[in-house]
Amino acid sequence: MIAPQHRIYASFFLFAMTTGALMARLPDIQEHLGISEGQLGLTMIGMAIGSLISLTFGPPIIDRLGFRTTALITVLGPALLFATIPFLPVAPAMFVVLFCAGLLSGALEINLNVEIDRLEMQTGKRFMNRAHGFWSVGFFVTALFGAMIRQSGISAGLHMGLVAVLVVIIAGSLLGGATAAPRPARAEGEGGHRFAFPNRGLLPLCLIGFAAFLVEGAGIDWSAIYMRNIFAVEPFVGGMGLTLFAFFMALMRLTADPIVARHGPRNVAMVMLALASVGALLVGAAPNAELALLGFALMGAGCSAVYPLAVSEAAQRTDRPAAVNVAAIGQVSFVVFFLAPPLLGFVAEFFGIRMSYLICLPLLLAGLWASSFALGTKTVVAAPAAPAQPLGPHG
Repeated sequence: MIAPQHRIYASFFLFAMTTGALMARLPDIQEHLGISEGQLGLTMIGMAIGSLISLTFGPPIIDRLGFRTTALITVLGPALLFATIPFLPVAPAMFVVLFCAGLLSGALEINLNVEIDRLEMQTGKRFMNRAHGFWSVGFFVTALFGAMIRQSGISAGLHMGLVAVLVVIIAGSLLGGATAAPRPARAEGEGGHRFAFPNRGLLPLCLIGFAAFLVEGAGIDWSAIYMRNIFAVEPFVGGMGLTLFAFFMALMRLTADPIVARHGPRNVAMVMLALASVGALLVGAAPNAELALLGFALMGAGCSAVYPLAVSEAAQRTDRPAAVNVAAIGQVSFVVFFLAPPLLGFVAEFFGIRMSYLICLPLLLAGLWASSFALGTKTVVAAPAAPAQPLGPHG
């Protein structure tokens, strides 16, 4: 019997493994298409647009489809779509594929995070950071093997195809028997919100997620190109920036839940955003590859648990349904993850790729400020008062 949270962990892992494989091959795809950093960034806006549409209009559709069907579609779909990219002849075709993948990515974000929140309320245990930790583990695994695969000379098409086959086999077997956690009884009306838009109460949490995801996008999407352009390192060393970033992000997320339970979300987020700031500064000013790799490690550790903490805070609000609040914060945060490549690509093309990391600093400091009052100080997730009673809001 597979525990419900383990299916969610696997879904995050497989989606990240798929996306990470694409990011690891971006230098090869860029050369194949014959486009500049700015043009590559413009192409990748497609994923951001698709995600924004899905996060805005997706909650009622996801509610009708249910957890299992949505999980199957959103985990398998991107893997199959990404496998076609190395064979596309022109950048506009890649834009269309990424747009479709973005629609599925936004739906995955809502579906998995709402399900985690329901499990946390049902059990009184924390799963959010660990679940997002498996997202980071997926990136770490695919970054490590992606660097090795690139070094061996295996084509991007074969690489992405093998990843898609693995995802289809594993996800199909794990998610086929999934069941949804019980829907909690909340204080707000469940039927009054069809579309998700951030409201005033969510804005500080959106700012926190914005800062974390901007750093995550910068570390994941541009690290390989940064290492190649600045230090002219061989492919394996160039991939180590992404590998270290993903490893320390995964390590911190997998171990963060007891730390949060002891010290509270606010304190943990503030320390982590400070670490991310130091890392971004180090990468932007690094005189050699070794210090740059240290900066990527600090960035990964620093932005690791910040977004999961913001999502938990949003899901626990009782002003609107959890799916709407999670989708609303995801509009800002998750879309920034996909907007980071184009925005930072333009910065890299016109001001140098180092500036792509230094420009993250003001937003990290803004996120640090918002964390000081927007995140709670409670150190545990409240368990249901009695098993026979309806589950109420927690936090």
